Amino acid sequence: MTFLLIPVLALRAWNMGNYPFPNDDEGTYLAQAWAVGHGKGLAHYTYWYDHPPFGWIQLAALSWLPAALLPDSPAFVQGRAAMLVVVAGTALLVHAVARRTGMSRGAAASAMLLFGLSPLAISLQRQIYLDGFATLWALAAFALALSPRRHLWHHIAAGAAFAAAVLSKETIAVLLPALLLTLWQGSHPRTRTFSFAGFGSGLVLTVLFYPLYALLKGELLPGPGHVSLLGTIRFQLGGREGSGWVLQAGTDANTLVDGWISSDPLLLAGGCAAAVAGLFVRRLRPVALAVVVLVLVALRPGGYLPQMYVVQLLPFLALALAGAAHALVGALPERHVWRLPAIAALLAAVVLAAGPGHVRQGRHALTATQNDVYRQAAAWLHAGHVQDVSRARVVTDGVLWLDAVDAGFRPGRVIWHYKLDQDPAVARSLSRGWRDIDYVLSTPALRGERDNLPTLRTLFAHSEAVATFGEGGGRIEVLKVMKGDG
Repeated sequence: MTFLLIPVLALRAWNMGNYPFPNDDEGTYLAQAWAVGHGKGLAHYTYWYDHPPFGWIQLAALSWLPAALLPDSPAFVQGRAAMLVVVAGTALLVHAVARRTGMSRGAAASAMLLFGLSPLAISLQRQIYLDGFATLWALAAFALALSPRRHLWHHIAAGAAFAAAVLSKETIAVLLPALLLTLWQGSHPRTRTFSFAGFGSGLVLTVLFYPLYALLKGELLPGPGHVSLLGTIRFQLGGREGSGWVLQAGTDANTLVDGWISSDPLLLAGGCAAAVAGLFVRRLRPVALAVVVLVLVALRPGGYLPQMYVVQLLPFLALALAGAAHALVGALPERHVWRLPAIAALLAAVVLAAGPGHVRQGRHALTATQNDVYRQAAAWLHAGHVQDVSRARVVTDGVLWLDAVDAGFRPGRVIWHYKLDQDPAVARSLSRGWRDIDYVLSTPALRGERDNLPTLRTLFAHSEAVATFGEGGGRIEVLKVMKGDG
């Protein structure tokens, strides 16, 4: 079924540099990958264990090819090209898991296309998110746990693969109950104890590399004067602002989920309904449980729900929907007079339900031009407007950080705006405070944090625009800091 990758990859690659608008997380992970690839540590700032690093380590390994093929493109476009490898692997694993849960070739291909052609997946999988890496490894773990040969090393590898998923994005750990059920169904009763022991060994021994790294650096436990793994976990679990309750109108979570459903109502609503039905079909139960667990986490009141969370959910929704349709058709005898009409009716229903919305949103994804401002800002950085780039200090958002470095600005003097007031190492490097900054690249993400970062707010108050790209809320301005003021 590798030929199905052609439309899946083509829809993501076409116009990926123009849509969607870059997210600051994309630039952050790309810059962290740059730091890994250039031996600068795990991040381009003081690494504070906000996420495990395996996701951007993989991105660093993939980044050389698009950088070689697209040398004149902005850094985020190169990073998006690298993510096509992740998309290809994820789509193939959706097909593999579908086959190993007992679906026919046609049903497995349908699962792959439901996932691959989803407008929501096309948009979010173009972007550089750690969830893409985590989902790839989680699907690999499910495929290994369902291996028809039931070899012990397959189950050890399933544990290691799930550890790789957790070390790519820690939130994927909630899928562990579904994976354990998968292993229970995929292992032989006589050797099930060994299978679970092997799985646990592969999982625990691989995951332990992360806390061991923190322990060796003296950063496992909270303490004065340093970051810590456990301190960050405590912040992630209870210290960050929640998104509100999904079922309460007007909250961030409610608005976000409404947007997901409007983008692909078939996969979101249909997949959830199929998952409930799939709980009553033994071979579909692991996939259905995965959907239920992920949905329940999203529904928890007061929790933080990020935009990219649904990336983890989409392949399992596609598997649940295709699996439920396959089970429904399979309930009819193979030569039953209604079998072919039932298949035709299901296909027609899918086309009628999803077709118009998929075409409309697909056309937008293939033709929108939202990102010219980032291209123009990156070109300004490379155009030599700053006389001595090696000595200049510039504040950027995450997206333009690597473009500034590629233009010759020194990494230590290109400052990610979040770190102006949050990283003591950055504060120590600015002996005169805001007066040590020469330029600010004012982007939508950066302006959105202006009121939360005192130094950034001061920089805006003492600077003037020397170049502007675009207009309105999506514009990017090059601000020159007027150091004689105030």
